[in-house]
Amino acid sequence: MELILKQDVENLGFKDDLVTVKNGYGRNFLIPQGKAMLATPSAKKVLAENLRQKAHKEKEAIQEAEKIAEAFKNLEIKIPAKVGEADKLFGSVTNADLSAALEKEGHGIEKKFISIKGGSIKRTGPYEAEIRLHREVQVDFGFEVVAEKK
Repeated sequence: MELILKQDVENLGFKDDLVTVKNGYGRNFLIPQGKAMLATPSAKKVLAENLRQKAHKEKEAIQEAEKIAEAFKNLEIKIPAKVGEADKLFGSVTNADLSAALEKEGHGIEKKFISIKGGSIKRTGPYEAEIRLHREVQVDFGFEVVAEKK
């Protein structure tokens, strides 16, 4: 079943992508949730015209995302967390915590665009996360989890 995505779907594609999925996934999940629509010949023509119009705007968005990526290279984030024995955290540090720390520094990145390598963090130390600023611009971002001062 061919569908046109109306919004980004993780592990499938981005908005306005033409994707092929199994019939049940399309009929029972994507279409009822409003995440996709059938790729009829007329819908494909409309999509092609929309993509042509978006091409110029897309270049500007990519340039803006690259500027933000450059700003991330000079940024140092230290996330304080409560620590027990052997630098083990009480709880964990997740992409939501990193998103909040970036927000304090003036970079509003949604947590769904942040992927911490290895999942959630349970110990102090330096870590890496991949931040998707645009479908074509991802940046590896280093940050550190430190013990909270008492």
